[in-house]
Amino acid sequence: MSKMINEPGGQVPVVAEADLVVVGGGPAGISAAVAGARNGLSVVLLERYAYLGGLASGGMVLVLDDMSNGDEISVRGVCGEMIDRMTRMGLCVVPPEADRFSDDTVFRRWARWGLYDFHSHTKPQPICYAAAFDPDGFKRASNDMIADAGVTLRLHSWFSRTIVEDGVAKGVICESKAGRQAVLGKVVIDATGDLDVAASAGAPFSQGSFIVTTVFRLGNVDFDKAERFEYEEPEAFAVIDREAKRIMGGSWERWWLKTPLPGVAWCNCPHMAGLDGLSVEDMTQADFRGRVRIEALVTLVREKMPGFKDCFVVDVAPQLGVRQSRMLEGEYVMTKNDVSTRRHFADTVARGRDYYYPYRSFIPKHVGQLLVAGRHYSATPAAQRISREIPPCMAMGEATGVAAALALESNVGVDKVDISALQARLRAQGADPGDQPAANAGFSEAAE
Repeated sequence: MSKMINEPGGQVPVVAEADLVVVGGGPAGISAAVAGARNGLSVVLLERYAYLGGLASGGMVLVLDDMSNGDEISVRGVCGEMIDRMTRMGLCVVPPEADRFSDDTVFRRWARWGLYDFHSHTKPQPICYAAAFDPDGFKRASNDMIADAGVTLRLHSWFSRTIVEDGVAKGVICESKAGRQAVLGKVVIDATGDLDVAASAGAPFSQGSFIVTTVFRLGNVDFDKAERFEYEEPEAFAVIDREAKRIMGGSWERWWLKTPLPGVAWCNCPHMAGLDGLSVEDMTQADFRGRVRIEALVTLVREKMPGFKDCFVVDVAPQLGVRQSRMLEGEYVMTKNDVSTRRHFADTVARGRDYYYPYRSFIPKHVGQLLVAGRHYSATPAAQRISREIPPCMAMGEATGVAAALALESNVGVDKVDISALQARLRAQGADPGDQPAANAGFSEAAE
């Protein structure tokens, strides 16, 4: 049995009260906070790091994808606004509509940006609506959107526990440099990515694991020379590329991609399996192992890969790339079959590429006035692996922020929100809640 230490009890000061408390300032949390504030709520957003953006900025997941269904843009709203703001800054690149098709020439133009349909079985894969962005651009755009919406932001606030009274979430307690602090709200949204708030509140959950990544960027890369080598000497390129992926312990199809910064490449690797994103020991090991592999890779490509002779490490992402940990077991648990068959639900309020999220998958059991938005939504591990990209997580956040507003307007619990009203308001505000299924949608509950 593990040793335990008794802690003295004490009073915790209440430092803020609001209609809505959002815990986690990643993509889902930003969207939830902005949506709630734009719908008339007083909102407090809590984030443990010194910046907003979560895995998009701090984890440097620098491509926004899974937001187009063929020619149809399936994720809009706050996510689309984020892309527009970063584009105006010159820190985001999106293929023009004229290039969104399948052709050898256009594919070569955009492949090293990662802006193509990874799921397509055609060769070359079609270029699609997707965005390559700079992490600081995401932080700046997030700051601007939060400020414009009037959200009260509290950075440097590490979630500690959920305040629950009579089965209802009333707020949270955070650790900070000022000690333990309480923030109270009429509705709480868990956008932590690891289900910290809902788990603390006693909501049922499952737990899974997937690869983790120590993302990094390389500077001083000669893109023209590197791409000429790739296409003009494919056999020699393949040998070095295989060796690079072996050193990385695996990666996606392209281990480096272009970014909006000249000569700066994004490397969404190394991939490390068998590590628990909730374990201090495992996360520490991942950080150490990742840097060892990065050093070995740089040594290889400086020596052998044209275009990388004078490259250097710009930075390693301050946040570990955890893809799966705790997942809610909510009012509805989405399955892999739901995602792969494009099942459409009567209470669909958010979309991904060609799959749909029911509002029930954001509602915990046994805890009132609490919603969940992000990669820890209610799904099986197999379903979550293919439906957890950043844009649909932003759509989840937007849906829950608007739902919180409707609940408080109607004086009902968040589990009793009028779904038709929620869908209508989301659509009126520029989002796509998925209430109008695409032509390729699968079985629809609405038809029952």
